[in-house]
Amino acid sequence: MKKVGIIGAMELEVEVLKERMEIRNRMEKASMEFLEGTLSGTEVVVVRSGIGKVNAALCAQILCDCFEVTHIINTGVAGSLKNEINIGDIVVSTDALHHDMDVQVFGYPLGEVPQMGCLAFQADAKLAQLAVSCCKEVNPDISVYQGRVVSGDQFISDKGIKGKLIQNFQGYCVEMEGAAIAHAAYLNHVPFVIIRAISDKADDRNRFPSPAIEQGIEYAGSDKAYGGTDITALSDRELTAFRRETVGFIFQQYYLLPNMDVEKNVKMGADLAGNREYKAVIE
Repeated sequence: MKKVGIIGAMELEVEVLKERMEIRNRMEKASMEFLEGTLSGTEVVVVRSGIGKVNAALCAQILCDCFEVTHIINTGVAGSLKNEINIGDIVVSTDALHHDMDVQVFGYPLGEVPQMGCLAFQADAKLAQLAVSCCKEVNPDISVYQGRVVSGDQFISDKGIKGKLIQNFQGYCVEMEGAAIAHAAYLNHVPFVIIRAISDKADDRNRFPSPAIEQGIEYAGSDKAYGGTDITALSDRELTAFRRETVGFIFQQYYLLPNMDVEKNVKMGADLAGNREYKAVIE
């Protein structure tokens, strides 16, 4: 019988799944709460791993050891490494690797873990294709890409570092957990796939809070102004750019300011959004 382990680094990434699943069992291990039950008729275990590769690897191993999952899905957000992949788009993994693994002095390629016999960990092709099909069916207006996920214990917010990641690994997106989950799945012979929504562009713009996501729109309402800019004056195209450009703010605040009130995050992002020139975003 299939049993799918679903891992998100942050509560925001798994809370909807938890709300919709029928929970049969709760177990705490390694300071993580594992919820076992069914979701849309499928046996699942949903868990928030915490941020970073060690947390993610521990979480994946517990799923294998204690729950004997047959498949692993990693969900969450990531920074784009390609110009054409925009905020709000989806990346489904073809493979994943550690961008911060460097044992070149012993003859290994940059990114390869010694004695693994591979540079990158291959995602399950059937799971990946199913993920792509589902994303396109559920969100036909959102672009879905398949490509390499690169992971490291760094929040990438520097154009120079981003450029090196692109040059060295040809990745589609960068985050902090996927490769560790892929690594654990590979060692346990468990099929996996990583599904990431793009929250930011992984460059210098990340040094400042990105504007709020759709909740920011809801907070102010269509008849209110953000930072002195009335969004009702935006064209449909500009408003779309506004919404897409603002998707990363909440997620970044969970990473960088986890103790900050979410409502304040949203309002701050909405106000900051009004100070941007959205005609420039879409050009």
